[in-house]
Amino acid sequence: MTSALSPRLDPIIDSLPRRYPGPGGAVAVLRHGEVLVRHAWGFANAERRIPFTPRTLFRMCSITKQFTCAALLDAFPDPSVLDGDVRARLPLLAAEAPGARHLAHNQSGLRDYWAVAMLHGAPVESPFGDLEAASVIGGTRTLQFAPGTRYAYCNQNFRLLSDILEDRTGESFASLLRRRVFERAGMPHALLAADTRAMPDGTEGYEGTQAGGFRAAVNQVLWTGDAGLGASLEDMIAWERHIDATRDDPESLYGRLTAPVAFADGTPAEYGFGLRRAREFGRMSTGHGGALRGWRSHRLYLPEERISVVVLFNHLSNAQEAALDVLAAMLGETRPSPDPTLPDPSWLGAYREPETGLSARIEAAGPGRIRLRFGHSPELLDLQPDGSASNAGGTRLARTVGAVTMERQAENLRTRLEPASHLRAGEAPSAQRDGLAGTYRCEELGAVLTMADAGGTLYGGFSGVLGQGRMELLDPIATDLWALPCPRALDHTPPGDWTIAVRRAADGEVTGVTLGCWLARGLEYQRVG
Repeated sequence: MTSALSPRLDPIIDSLPRRYPGPGGAVAVLRHGEVLVRHAWGFANAERRIPFTPRTLFRMCSITKQFTCAALLDAFPDPSVLDGDVRARLPLLAAEAPGARHLAHNQSGLRDYWAVAMLHGAPVESPFGDLEAASVIGGTRTLQFAPGTRYAYCNQNFRLLSDILEDRTGESFASLLRRRVFERAGMPHALLAADTRAMPDGTEGYEGTQAGGFRAAVNQVLWTGDAGLGASLEDMIAWERHIDATRDDPESLYGRLTAPVAFADGTPAEYGFGLRRAREFGRMSTGHGGALRGWRSHRLYLPEERISVVVLFNHLSNAQEAALDVLAAMLGETRPSPDPTLPDPSWLGAYREPETGLSARIEAAGPGRIRLRFGHSPELLDLQPDGSASNAGGTRLARTVGAVTMERQAENLRTRLEPASHLRAGEAPSAQRDGLAGTYRCEELGAVLTMADAGGTLYGGFSGVLGQGRMELLDPIATDLWALPCPRALDHTPPGDWTIAVRRAADGEVTGVTLGCWLARGLEYQRVG
């Protein structure tokens, strides 16, 4: 490391274990293909006292998606030749099926199968393997949107791709990854670690906090092309060096992964081939994060500056935030902060987005900042002098004539939010008065939502072919608009709160609900009891 960089990087690297506390972690920083930082700390398995080292195997989770797409493009340079294979795996779909490129760009319109599994009643600790995945995916009858028109994160897009690759090549996905990607990039320890119950070297992922204590996370999910990669920090360093060494070759693995991507209307897309294109501190970057119960990871590459950062945690601290902390130190930048003198806007409150049917809750979040509850997780937006609010993720809220508009650049979504009929502060109408308690069935899924009045308080829970989920306390948002919280799904990261929009007949009787979250929208439930 150069003497100029050391005073900036050393303090932030030294601070990571305390700023993001947990059993263990690792970080790497590269510039021009040279490793400036290769550091690991803590324990890969705290009970067995196995140290976390640069060679410790780690669950890379959704970082897998770019490797799946690399194998795809290497085996089938024109992925559209697989479009028929995608169609064949969605036998009940009434609409036009997405193509293979739509899957690779998260533009398929499919609902995410981890989210849909919760609607089928899957308990958090339940096993989810090939049979369960095939059942959920094969039961698809409708799409959230026309393929190519919007972006929505969807894990089974990449599971479908890996399954199709196996069928078309006659080679296991593990072998395809090794032969077409890992060996080429010089990643000797990388492997497909599909079974999430254990890692070959004994590494554990942990849930919990420093204050409350940590415990080994329970996982029983079988992951393949969506999130099955196991790799060490050394492997990821090799991947970053391979990226930098081949940066000028558009036909290299990474060169093809980072080729421009667009939506059907020609609008440039920020996500494609398992990679997010973004601007960090004003510089172009490509990268991705990963998350499972007990694991967090993030990697990014700045092509102009030729800088790579990799952060791995075997606990639930925010690896993306840590990676940006390290990148800021590397660039000599400071993380942006809100202007605390800007007043809260007058348009805080509850809304419904008409295209998705999801609730959008806008609330104060400290000086100069508001919180939007709409997507995968709550988002913080900084207030701007012109009265709008925005964040680096491309979300922008603004008051226009007679409406609040929401732009979500990554999703190709620009919309006018519909004000919800606000409840008075602290008001939560009883289930009996509103007539909501009862049983509701989704014909498309063959699944059931039960809403129960338990002592004057409304709870809801799902049941279906995968079991019976637990009952959750419903949060009233507005008149006939409720949120059913989903604190976590099978892969831990929650899909976002479920919006329950109540439908009533002319006499006020509840006839059904429309239910959805950011990962699985627009499902109709009819009242059956």
